[in-house]
Amino acid sequence: MVERFGNLVAMFEGSVASYGGRNLFGIRRDAAWQWLTYGEFAVVVDEVRAGLATLGVQRGDRVAIVADNRIEWAAGCYATMGLGASFVPMYEAELAREWEFILADCGARVVFGATRLIAEVLGEIRSRVPTLEHVIDLEGTAADAGSLEHLRERGRAQPRASVQPGPDEIAGLIYTSGTTGLPKGVMLSHRNICSNIEAIHESFKFEGIERSLAFLPWAHSFGQTCELHGLVSLGSEIAINDSIPNLIGNLADAKPTILFAVPRIFNRLYEGVNKQILEKPALVQSLVRAGIAAATRRSRGESLGILDQIVLLLADRLAFSTIRERFGGRLNYAVSGSAALAREVAEFIDALGIMVYEGYGLTETSPMATANFPGSRKMGSVGRAVPGVRIEIDTAASGDPRDGEIIVHGPNIMKGYYNRAEETRQALREDGALRTGDLGHLDDDGFLWITGRIKEQYKLENGKYVVPSPLEEKIKLSPYIANVLVHGANRPFNVALVVPERAAVVEWALGKGITLGDDLTTDPHLRQLLHEELARTLGPAKGFERIERFAIAAEDFTTENGMLTPTMKLKRRAVLARYGAALDALYG
Repeated sequence: MVERFGNLVAMFEGSVASYGGRNLFGIRRDAAWQWLTYGEFAVVVDEVRAGLATLGVQRGDRVAIVADNRIEWAAGCYATMGLGASFVPMYEAELAREWEFILADCGARVVFGATRLIAEVLGEIRSRVPTLEHVIDLEGTAADAGSLEHLRERGRAQPRASVQPGPDEIAGLIYTSGTTGLPKGVMLSHRNICSNIEAIHESFKFEGIERSLAFLPWAHSFGQTCELHGLVSLGSEIAINDSIPNLIGNLADAKPTILFAVPRIFNRLYEGVNKQILEKPALVQSLVRAGIAAATRRSRGESLGILDQIVLLLADRLAFSTIRERFGGRLNYAVSGSAALAREVAEFIDALGIMVYEGYGLTETSPMATANFPGSRKMGSVGRAVPGVRIEIDTAASGDPRDGEIIVHGPNIMKGYYNRAEETRQALREDGALRTGDLGHLDDDGFLWITGRIKEQYKLENGKYVVPSPLEEKIKLSPYIANVLVHGANRPFNVALVVPERAAVVEWALGKGITLGDDLTTDPHLRQLLHEELARTLGPAKGFERIERFAIAAEDFTTENGMLTPTMKLKRRAVLARYGAALDALYG
């Protein structure tokens, strides 16, 4: 019998009752992991909830936070929901003007700030946001009236029992990335998110206690629902990664059994491991390639001959087991979402003995709509509809007899966009189904295959349609390319803006005895290397999809320069605003 959750408060309190003495959150301090149990964390939640109540927070209010993953983030989330209020997360990497827009748009009453500096900026914003009454510094001391510690002291003095929100009450607002305009607040109810958690329980049967290393932001719906709430509901352990540069070292120390990530992270792991393999003798390289091929056939359900079994065993002993040890030696599952994962990357990770489960969804679907899961998996697809969800393909929206717009039906569909009636009307059909804006098709077994975004799709002069994101993902598998934008709307052919992976390029040049010029954007050696990489990575692509000309960008796309969203998605409009003239010149 699958457990049903009426709301996230009941889910959390049920896990505390069942797993009180079990470790929940781990943080790295002084080169060691220190753990907080479910029971100890529940005390923090109780104090923060009561403290918020002393500030006047009540049912229907909004409480916001600007912070990366940390124990206090989770405490603020469950404490807010325990008062019947809605939690509104924001990223530290966002600009102050984005914080201000979100705080004003949602009408937040209280906001937590990760650091004293962030709290000071939020304090300035408070004077311009009429609803915002309190700014709480997560790092202040109990002597500071505006600190979390002081708020907890108030809570200890005036306890407040939790309320049980109704299933259709709003658990939180998650603001979309804003790749094409201002972010919109997606209203997710307790029923929406709990339906996803129940789907996890029904589809994944874990043995023993799972442990993740959390680095995917909980401010993102994938990280919040699938990792934070999903693992808490299962009584799992969550080690919190302190920074991305420390990720590989923390994997080895934290020894997770499950890893939630987006394709960009898996691509980087793939590139790093491939680079190590290329440094091995030719015989080992050949053995590894043969081992990956054998493992891929095994994953497809094909039986292996004795020779393939021997090759796979040798590859595992010589390479795969060593790589697994770098990930802590216990990693069994890798869960990918948010964007399409390149098939070769998925097959590579799977060959290492780490089962890859790719899924699909949006913030508006809480986020899971489809997933591969044990006993139901096709590499390259994003799986079947999760329990309770139905997928429809609307070919009328695309004019293609095979690929159409993906329409999602189910209890996971958002309530709408906060204060955006027209945008809600455009996204939700009269029957409550969500128009995703994504292109894809269902195969005969009900597996969904993603082919791109309708809004990104463009037409060349010859009438051929190009979907750039799958091409960009293939190109970024090059160890020498950090980022890329493919462009060509109403033009005779595709061009690209390429960001070189500087460290790898410098190492390549040293190995070749080449001296690169001071300006990499015009260096002929680099241009030749990137030309070859574009041709190699897009080798299987159709002729009209290939890149005919390209420009080299002097800097990477980052959240700081506004080219990427906090979830690492490309802001095409921002990139084209800056580099559009350079791309247009390629047609001259």
